[in-house]
Amino acid sequence: MSRAAIRDLPSAVDRAAEIAERLAGVTPAVFLDYDGTLTPIVEHAADATLPASTREAIRALAAVVPVAIVSGRDLADVRAMVGIDGIAYAGSHGFDIVEPDGARHERAPEALPALDRAQTALEDVLGAIPGVSVERKRFAVAVHFRQADPARVQAIEEAVDQAVTAAEGQLRKTGGKKIFEVRPAVAWDKGKALRWLLDALGLDRPDVVPLYVGDDVTDEDAFDAIAADGIGVVVCGEDDARTTAAHYRLDTPDQVRDLLDGLVPDGGSVSGPDPC
Repeated sequence: MSRAAIRDLPSAVDRAAEIAERLAGVTPAVFLDYDGTLTPIVEHAADATLPASTREAIRALAAVVPVAIVSGRDLADVRAMVGIDGIAYAGSHGFDIVEPDGARHERAPEALPALDRAQTALEDVLGAIPGVSVERKRFAVAVHFRQADPARVQAIEEAVDQAVTAAEGQLRKTGGKKIFEVRPAVAWDKGKALRWLLDALGLDRPDVVPLYVGDDVTDEDAFDAIAADGIGVVVCGEDDARTTAAHYRLDTPDQVRDLLDGLVPDGGSVSGPDPC
């Protein structure tokens, strides 16, 4: 599978005509990450509010093509932040999915007691470290250390490793931007959730092209999942040297909004600020 550094990818702004040609005569199925994609990365997750203009762009797009939000946030959290009915949401990296009609699907509910125990252990060990917060999602325990002393990161990771080891194979450690996360130890991720949604919604067809926009290393599973038959767009973040399976690059959430506007018939062209 071909991979390249994010900074070496062609800009989706510059290749707007190429993307439009790829989508001519087919239906795009649009999948969107939230943090770092629809909103900038911020110090506190609660401050990552969705701009009204982006919400309206998503709403307008969802009126004409299938749209899903695929986020590491808890399902209830991301649904509240986006606030649009009639679209699909996948929370906790796809472990908790709700279809546009409200049907809900959970992956690995048997891991919930192990997550409860990991949450308690991590709160006990890490609760006193300044700048660290332990966030319980339904299907994950996230340890945020963006505001912590970099010298403490190794000790933080060791505590996460110990919690995973204590779960005796039921949990695994993953990572993202200034975060360690404990999830069920099953073969499930954003990419598998995306393919599941395509199948569940009757969209796994030659006349549908999946388009995924995300920024984090956790979005690479989705880029991998559509590398052969879709369009991956990565949003430039803190590490533009990271290799990615995405096809194009955007540089800000504002450009993401413009991309969404451009996908709506007569919605205008893809445009945005200068690259990062």
